[in-house]
Amino acid sequence: RRPRGGHCVIKKRERRQEESGEQWVNSMCELLKGGVLAGFSAVLALLLCALLISTGVLREQWAQGAVLAVCVLGGAVGGIYSIKRIRSKSLLVGTGVGAILFLLLLTAGLLAYDTASLEQGGAGILCACLCGGAIAGILGRKPKKKRKR
Repeated sequence: RRPRGGHCVIKKRERRQEESGEQWVNSMCELLKGGVLAGFSAVLALLLCALLISTGVLREQWAQGAVLAVCVLGGAVGGIYSIKRIRSKSLLVGTGVGAILFLLLLTAGLLAYDTASLEQGGAGILCACLCGGAIAGILGRKPKKKRKR
């Protein structure tokens, strides 16, 4: 014979596990949405940079620096979006969005050029994407509670 209430405890445990599983899936979806937003904003900013270079406002020598700045900007925009939606572990969420942005850019590069390597600026782009996401994670975290004296 089971003790009273034992069945209810098992049901609560199962419900908590289901809720945590759903929360994990929702967090991953928001992380991917932030990565896509970061990629979209980076592509728009790169189109703007290409327009500025073609009109002569920006020099061609500054193109590599502009690409890195756009990666930081894209990672920050997507990271801020995801951090506002997930509301926990902001640094981890921000760097996750930066990693997703890098993978999206790497995939687009592979589709367009059939090759990608770290010698072609991939390491700098990876660092820029991760730094943009980390900046969003640092700026988007919850403030610490002040202690009363």
